[in-house]
Amino acid sequence: MTQPPLPVSKIPMVPPRILLGPGPSMVHPRVLQAMMQNMIGYLDPDFIKIMDEVSELLKRVYQTDDAITFALSGTGSSGMEAGISSLLEPGDTVVMCIYGYFCERMVDMATRVGANVVPIRADWGKPFPEEMLEAELKKHTDVKLVTAIHAETSTGIRQPLEGISRLAQDHDAMFMVDAVTSLGGNEMAFDDWGIDYSYSATQKCLGCPPGLSPVALSARAHESIKSRSTLPSSWYLDLALNANYWGFDRVYHHTAPVSMILALREGLRIVLEEGLESRFARHETNAAALRAGLEAIGIKMVAPVGYQLAQITPVWIPEGVDDDAVRHMLLRQHSIEIGKGLGELAGKAWRFGLMGESSRPEYVLALLSALEGILPRVGYETASGAAVGAASRVLTGG
Repeated sequence: MTQPPLPVSKIPMVPPRILLGPGPSMVHPRVLQAMMQNMIGYLDPDFIKIMDEVSELLKRVYQTDDAITFALSGTGSSGMEAGISSLLEPGDTVVMCIYGYFCERMVDMATRVGANVVPIRADWGKPFPEEMLEAELKKHTDVKLVTAIHAETSTGIRQPLEGISRLAQDHDAMFMVDAVTSLGGNEMAFDDWGIDYSYSATQKCLGCPPGLSPVALSARAHESIKSRSTLPSSWYLDLALNANYWGFDRVYHHTAPVSMILALREGLRIVLEEGLESRFARHETNAAALRAGLEAIGIKMVAPVGYQLAQITPVWIPEGVDDDAVRHMLLRQHSIEIGKGLGELAGKAWRFGLMGESSRPEYVLALLSALEGILPRVGYETASGAAVGAASRVLTGG
């Protein structure tokens, strides 16, 4: 029987892109090279040593001495669902601080596991008020878990965590933190902030492709999972089983994505070679330059001053400007990808991402230059060179 010819791809190779959206971010060449190493078995003694190295490197990036650290095989959402399904049993009370799109995703997951979900909804685009949590916690005597997102990607809010952590501790509740966008780009003091479980993703500030969710688990949270009266609803995302695979009994759990773990090891090495403080400062400087450039042409930020993320800068789309047209021209004419608004901000905001390898001065200037050329063509006049000039002054300290 004659076989039909193989389909010919219209895109034989992935085109080059400058990734300046909410993720994925640019990948360091060393990380890509690490992924090209020889394949090795996931129970090979040498690979076990590599897993140990990744765990140790994650401790440093999470700034923890005591937590159990490893990487789940899945994206950041797997880290979120692993925490919800492992830490909560049916009927357990969880109080959730809601101030953006991804906070709402936690509510959905907790509802699915049968938890008693208490969502506290605050305004999008503003930091979550701790007094709202304090008032709600006083109404309950059996709260098992409090959740918050450190860097809410939909709104660009950098949420202070210390106060929320203290309130959770005062009510003997565990504290779960989403660090998908913050780990490797912002201070993330797991021990000092009293966090019990946190998860992140490789494709943001860690400079790797998507595919793993690095997590940190306190001894208290680990013990809570082991002492459950029911099994976690997800076998694959059971944090206790994954912890055993990574460091306790080395009990086989699933086929580890070997190449991604090699990539993560290299990405974490790059983070620590740069130094956490230097890396955080780089993100802040480049974000400040971007904001200065945007403000110079009249574009307004979504997040208020003092709570703006360095990694994600959502801005209000100027009145009358076609959202899709601008993003399309950036992509097709300049190979620059940016993000659109989510949830309440859909069609109202753009999201510019400067994470990990994407947080570079040359990318800031390329984006602003492209916008200066595009915006007048869609009816929004700008002063030629104003955005690039304002950003350049920040970058040069002028």
